Amino acid sequence: MTSTRIKVARASIVLSVVVLAIKYAAYMVSGSEALLSDAIETILNVVAAVGTLWAMSVAAMPADDNHPYGHGKAEYLSAVIEGVLVVLTAIGILVIAIHDWRHPEPVNAPFAGVALNALAGLVNLAWGRTLITVGRKQSSQALQAAGEHVVSDVWATIALVIGVSLIPLLKWDRLDAVLSALVALNVMRAGFSMMKHSLSGLMDEAPSPEQMDAVKAVISKSATGALEAHDLRIRKVGALSFVEFHLVVPSMLTVHDAHEICDQIEAAIRSELGRASIHIHVEPEDKAKHSGALVLN
Repeated sequence: MTSTRIKVARASIVLSVVVLAIKYAAYMVSGSEALLSDAIETILNVVAAVGTLWAMSVAAMPADDNHPYGHGKAEYLSAVIEGVLVVLTAIGILVIAIHDWRHPEPVNAPFAGVALNALAGLVNLAWGRTLITVGRKQSSQALQAAGEHVVSDVWATIALVIGVSLIPLLKWDRLDAVLSALVALNVMRAGFSMMKHSLSGLMDEAPSPEQMDAVKAVISKSATGALEAHDLRIRKVGALSFVEFHLVVPSMLTVHDAHEICDQIEAAIRSELGRASIHIHVEPEDKAKHSGALVLN
């Protein structure tokens, strides 16, 4: 699993450089400031791809004395940093757009630039979808964030392809500045979205009600011999889920039997969630809460 993540992160760096070269060539042949804005944003993609590889490498490190729960949150940290950089880049592009609005210049050879930018957009679309798919399968927040960022570029590219093509037809040079501003706003939206999702992971946000219900159903089916489960808490760090709850058993149950019940519950939870660190606190029946608890018998 880790090997796949690292390989994808490395490939992302190479493809980001290729797309950057294509987009810069599009600017060089056209002189369009809107296409330059798109190329500048792609520089960030290269930096972000390097950051993603770093996050993958750190997250793959095993737990140690200083990090007993592992290093998985490096992915969330990388995604937050990438989101901040995206927003800062958007602000920079917006400044360029304002300057170009005040001092418009004609666009040369727009169709050659458009063709090159469209090619870059196709590469980004294919690779962005790949990153999102692999990120979901591998439960990698960093890869998903990178994929969402890349796909957001595609929408900007579509707008630029249409807009820059219209500049010579409309004979309105300021359209170039308008397109740059739209690119900036799209990039800014993507940046804030990335930060929101990644901060949720850093803050150990609870899973969705549907996911909680699924785990409760698994516990209910597999806890034969127990009486009640309560205080269920779940958090996720990358591909690893942390699950903890209290399990009420009959007071006369032996430690051995209680341990066997816990083993069968843990196996069932792992079959549902995949990799999981599970902590079950066994209690006698006089500790039952009844209200708000998962009654097993």
